[in-house]
Amino acid sequence: QDRLLPLSSFFKSINGSSYPSTTIKMTSHAETKIDCSKVYVKQSSFSNEETGMFDGAYAAVDIKEGELVEKGLMRRLPEGFDGNTCPYIFTWSTERPNKTWGMGSGCAPYYNTCKEGTANTKMVRFFDEDRFEIYANCDIKKDEELLHTYISLKWRTCFSELNDIVHADDSEHKADA
Repeated sequence: QDRLLPLSSFFKSINGSSYPSTTIKMTSHAETKIDCSKVYVKQSSFSNEETGMFDGAYAAVDIKEGELVEKGLMRRLPEGFDGNTCPYIFTWSTERPNKTWGMGSGCAPYYNTCKEGTANTKMVRFFDEDRFEIYANCDIKKDEELLHTYISLKWRTCFSELNDIVHADDSEHKADA
């Protein structure tokens, strides 16, 4: 009778480690609606003891300006959900005040923000199709952190402190405060 071993036991028996000895290359199917194969997530370069520890999205490969970085789907949250209190979800309409919120797929929830005009990526939102595409605003080197400007950075309650940090050197922001 065949004896089944857990995968970790198999790798340990062939190379002394609980992990495979080679890197497994992931591929994307032509019909996939979600593809984040050019992106990985690890601790953000912006996290530290003062800001707290949090993750960020990074380029897994060199990406050329204008190239698709990632595409994915958005799941709308139930009516009545207040996204002003939750920084981990997306503003999913152009309506103000916003009443439509979404949960993004792939690595998109891990892209951190920056001042408008300085981001290395741009999210294109297809609200009527509940999907998004993220493109490179410039050439991006492998292992560079991926940033996009949150469309609700300046007005969402949960981003008020983050907005102050991002715009700390911005004289226009100081005048508005």
